[in-house]
Amino acid sequence: MKKKKIFKYSILTIVILLVVSLSGILIWTNNTYKPSEELLELVQESDYIKEGDFYVFEPKDKSNGKGIVMYPGALVEPLSYGYIANELSKQGYLVAIPDVNLNLSITENNKAEEFISNYSNKIQDWYVGGHSMGGVSATYFAEENQDIIDGVILLGSYPSKSTDLSDNDQIVLSIYAENDGLTTLDDVEESKKNLPNDAIFAEIKGGNHAQFGMYGEQKGDNKAEISAKDQQDEIIKLIETYIK
Repeated sequence: MKKKKIFKYSILTIVILLVVSLSGILIWTNNTYKPSEELLELVQESDYIKEGDFYVFEPKDKSNGKGIVMYPGALVEPLSYGYIANELSKQGYLVAIPDVNLNLSITENNKAEEFISNYSNKIQDWYVGGHSMGGVSATYFAEENQDIIDGVILLGSYPSKSTDLSDNDQIVLSIYAENDGLTTLDDVEESKKNLPNDAIFAEIKGGNHAQFGMYGEQKGDNKAEISAKDQQDEIIKLIETYIK
């Protein structure tokens, strides 16, 4: 009888611990970085549409036949990258930012496939990109879909050690920031062995990790020496030059 009680209490303890752990994870993943007031002033609701799990910025004028799916960083809400997406859409790009499970892109590395399949008859060239953890997902998807993806855009990010694009024909742009406290210069240097020899690396002087989006300060980051908009404008120019 005593053994049965001990077993019963052990099972109950395990269940309680699991519930507490899961609750903690859910609370943590919902404690997100939200679009800043500046972003909400620069990007209006009329600038995009919500299509399923994607925030879609359609070409504001004539389409250039190029599409970009941009994965958000960990715990960063998708619209935090709305300024970059909106400005690129003014140049004819179709840009989509996915809303991912638990606000962690690595839970849905293949999320881009859903959007690309819906627009395959309208877009000739596809690029995937991502900020921080989003770049990990983008490089994974690019490696698994070399027949679809023409290039990769990394924003303060790098591929995981298990993802190797070094022998791929895809072009890669890696933009990093001088004052990034989360993706360091050593991280960027280390990533080169997993990227093509002709990958383009561009440093944003005075920039930091959080300003690859517009959501305010981020724990563990260094202070930026330029404004968020200035950093974003430089990112946009680099992406346009890289793709052209």
